[in-house]
Order: sequence, then C-alpha cells, then structure tokens
Amino acid sequence: MIGTLLRRDLGLLLPGGRGGGSVLPLLFFLAVAMLYPFAVGPDAQLLARTGGGVIWVAALLAAILPLEKLVSSDLEAGVFDQLHLRGISEELAMAVRLLAHWLAFAPLLLLATLPAAGLLGLDGATTRTVLLGLLAGTPGLAAVGLAVAALTAALRGGAALAGLMVIPLAVPILIFGAGALSTTGDGGIALAAAISLGLCAVTPFVAGAAIRSAREG
Repeated sequence: MIGTLLRRDLGLLLPGGRGGGSVLPLLFFLAVAMLYPFAVGPDAQLLARTGGGVIWVAALLAAILPLEKLVSSDLEAGVFDQLHLRGISEELAMAVRLLAHWLAFAPLLLLATLPAAGLLGLDGATTRTVLLGLLAGTPGLAAVGLAVAALTAALRGGAALAGLMVIPLAVPILIFGAGALSTTGDGGIALAAAISLGLCAVTPFVAGAAIRSAREG
C-alpha cells in the first residue's frame, strides 16, 4: 500500500503529472542563477563571494512554489476520505507525501545547482559545500512546506498564506546551511541536517492532524 501511495504521489508531483510541481521550481531556480550576475555586474569576486547564498535563497523560494497543489486538491477531491475508509491514517499518507514531495523537487534542484554554480563562478570547494548543505536542508524545506500546506489547505487564500508562513519557519535551515559557506568545517551542514531530521519526524503528525481536522470539520 505504501508503494502504491508513493507511485501515485510521484505521478502527481513529477513533470507531466497533474500537479507538474517540479518543473516550475526548477525553472525559477535556474532563472535566479542566470539573472543575478546581470543584477550585480560582472565582478567575478563578488559573484563567487555571494553566489552560494543566492543559490540557497533561490532554493528556499523555489520550494514554496509547489505548495498550492500539494494537499488542497486532494482534500477537495475527497482523496483523504477514501484513504481513511481503506484504513490508511492521515499520518501515513502525509509521511508518504513528504517523501514524494522531496523526491519530486530536491534531486532536480541538486542537479541544477551544478550549472547554477558555473553561472555564478563558484569554485569546486564552494560548490561541494552548497551541494552538501542542500542535501541536508532540502528534506527540512520539504517538511516545512508540507506541514504549512496541510495547515492552510482548507483556508481561502491558503496558498498565499502558506508562502508567508514557510519563509520564517525555514530560516534556521537557511542560516545553518548557508552559514557553512563562511566557516571551516561542516558544523553548519550537520546542524541543518539535524533540523531537517527533526522536522521530517514531526511533520507527518502535524500535517495528519491538520488534514483530519479539515476532513471532519
């Protein structure tokens, strides 16, 4: 049953699915990397010094884009009611949705980091730090996004509210992940990974309770 749910969710979130959720974040991410050099000028040292932080901010904003269709469409269609009738808890459904959400956007974002780093003139060591930081931080970004999407799914204008809620909640991941670029060692990446792990553990219960409340309300 878990495999069936995962295949269904991936079919909705990957390119070509009903949501098409991973295409727009990827294009947005690459657009930021292409436009930033035009905004600050051709100073290679400035681009190399600030490019890693720009990639992190672009990743955070790109993670917000799929939230509108992440939960609300299934809630309106009664999908969670059908899962409940089949004995599948909201927490399990949200845990699978979290994994599908991460698989739908994070691997593509990590691959897109390589050309983005080239556009911004990042050296190999900085690119490695950015990639490790995003690998540690994107599960947390996915968890925050799913929790907020579930909490706002039943609200009018929930998509706009979700975007406003995700940014402050994701700031700790951004601070430690991007902060690793200015320090020696991987302490910031480890802290970002720890935060992500905690968020991934809590999110299925938070999102599941929100879905249950919306479904029964």
